[in-house]
Amino acid sequence: MDRAVALIDADQRRSADTHLLRLETKLAGIDLYLKDESTHPTGSLKHRLARSLFLYGLCNRKIRPGRPVVEASSGSTAVSEAYFARMIGVPFYAVVPQTTSCDKIAAIEHHGGICHFVCGSASIYDEAAALARRLGGHYLDQFTFAERATDWRGNNNIAESIFGQMRLEPYPVPAWIVMSAGTGGTTATIGRYIGLKRHPTRLLCADPEFSAFFDGYRSGDAAATCRCPSTIEGIGRPRVEPSFIPEVVDEMVKVPDAASLGAMRVLSRRLGRRVGGSTGTNFFALCWKASQMRQQGRTGSLVSLICDAGERYSKTYYCQDWLTERSIDTSGFEAIIERFLDGGAFTHEPVDARHATGSISRPISDPIA
Repeated sequence: MDRAVALIDADQRRSADTHLLRLETKLAGIDLYLKDESTHPTGSLKHRLARSLFLYGLCNRKIRPGRPVVEASSGSTAVSEAYFARMIGVPFYAVVPQTTSCDKIAAIEHHGGICHFVCGSASIYDEAAALARRLGGHYLDQFTFAERATDWRGNNNIAESIFGQMRLEPYPVPAWIVMSAGTGGTTATIGRYIGLKRHPTRLLCADPEFSAFFDGYRSGDAAATCRCPSTIEGIGRPRVEPSFIPEVVDEMVKVPDAASLGAMRVLSRRLGRRVGGSTGTNFFALCWKASQMRQQGRTGSLVSLICDAGERYSKTYYCQDWLTERSIDTSGFEAIIERFLDGGAFTHEPVDARHATGSISRPISDPIA
């Protein structure tokens, strides 16, 4: 175990922090920032989670020499976990839905991982646990352990990094941080850190069109489910995951798939390089919240994340035939976001505003028409 932990620590020391990019817009008094998590060695935000899960498993004596580790993953987490498994010399199995993109499967296999396919995303949990038992290995279980494996108090976690990098900006304490949920671990880390440091920053969680998180937050029902699999890989879940901590989220917004992919395309053009679909979900929600601030006459900064690069989605989100087959038209949302970033009105408004019941009383907004 000592050698494995030392290898992971050395890898972290070799890795620089990710950049915080300021997006050029014509929004006077409102600054938009994006923390670029695509620059990690495995190309996504999930590199942080995978490192934390491996350290958590090693220090709890669950990961042992020669025994495989198993994960239920739609792609990016498995890519990063395969990287760390190969680093410490243990076999890695990713239980993935059959609909996972070919590019992500290739990335998992590139790092030495083995893909184990299942029909439907809802079955990956049970199959991953069963596969770990059959192999005599350890089920990493990102959806349960993401919120506790990461040190949310500091240790250069993503929240501490954001606030540190914002220190010399015109509005150094963000009015809002916007983040989508896959496991819920990142929103838990950010929300807890905001509370620990007593920042006035609020946390907006963006949920894709097909996901249980929004309905669970709205109703206060942790057993809420969604039958349709998320189109946006890496975020959105068929159930409310154990690592999703609703109490640290100030507001949620549900984003249509066409809006996510439209925002993805706009941001890719503005940056001069491709970003992924979950980044589009974040960016659409970021623009929507910025438009609310402008309508209210408020100034300040907003921060979100570039979760991964778009090259993994060349045969899906960036393929017009793929979009046409699914009747996804991004053109209207692209026009809305381009106009807004150039100083115009953000014309897609929520159809209603509802309040959650039970122990959650924060406002909910749903811009799906």
